[in-house]
Amino acid sequence: MTMIFSITERALDRVRQIATEESVTPESHMLRVAVVPGGCSGLTYELGWDTTKQEGDSVFEAEEFKILVDRRSRLYMDGVALDFTDGLGGKGFHFQNPQAVRTCACGESFGL
Repeated sequence: MTMIFSITERALDRVRQIATEESVTPESHMLRVAVVPGGCSGLTYELGWDTTKQEGDSVFEAEEFKILVDRRSRLYMDGVALDFTDGLGGKGFHFQNPQAVRTCACGESFGL
């Protein structure tokens, strides 16, 4: 199963900043992106560093970073673009998911 996942330059710049602040290197850590139960609309996203690729993980490359997505999360993330904003609409990472049919008011969770 082929999945399309992209990360904007703004999000990639912020990942670089966070990696520097947390003394994380692309050689030792990968960015794990996951969909987990939670939030007002039923599903929410998680971002975090990981050092180990698990069985069933898909690996995507964004410049110097490897991005891991587990098998279950992959079902919800086809076509997703990870962005970062720091404007009036809210500061932080935002997932643009074409599969989402509903989102909560704060934009932190979604449903299919």
